[in-house]
Amino acid sequence: WFDGMAGLTAGVVVLMMSPWLAPWYDLPVSLLLFTGGMNLVYGSYSSTLARRSTWRTPRTILALIAANALWSVVCVTLVLVFFEQIHVFGAIHLLGEACFVGGLAVWEWRWREALVNTT
Repeated sequence: WFDGMAGLTAGVVVLMMSPWLAPWYDLPVSLLLFTGGMNLVYGSYSSTLARRSTWRTPRTILALIAANALWSVVCVTLVLVFFEQIHVFGAIHLLGEACFVGGLAVWEWRWREALVNTT
């Protein structure tokens, strides 16, 4: 539940605030819309797994872990790609998100069997 709610909350906040965050972060609005949208997609998937224990198979949990790990890499990559223009607040946001979702991936990997068997 924590994972799903974090993704949904981040997605809604970034989508709603992207016109204000873009100049503050020195990033394109379209990039923030993309990241907010991806957070909503991920949060929806994770929340669905939390709600429906019958859907939690080893494959769906591995997909959850892979999504977190991949998003962590995407966030770091965005900081590197936009390094010349990104403001420190934008870098802190993206690197913080990378650490958060990377940490979730590690935690979910460690507890993957329990996540599959939890009802």
